[in-house]
Amino acid sequence: MDHLDWQRSSTSSGKDEWIEIASEGDKVYIRQSNDPATVVTTTRVKFNAWVRGAKAGEFDHFVA
Repeated sequence: MDHLDWQRSSTSSGKDEWIEIASEGDKVYIRQSNDPATVVTTTRVKFNAWVRGAKAGEFDHFVA
């Protein structure tokens, strides 16, 4: 996974306060900055559905 171009939000602050996302083909990879060896893999279709839900406020109750 070292060859992937990992990206984090520009609003991230602190070493351990972000997740990083990368993609390759139809796959999207998600990891925590403080545990880069553990990677969650999903598809672009599923990730797109989650992003649409986040933009619609469906997950706002998880935000502190």
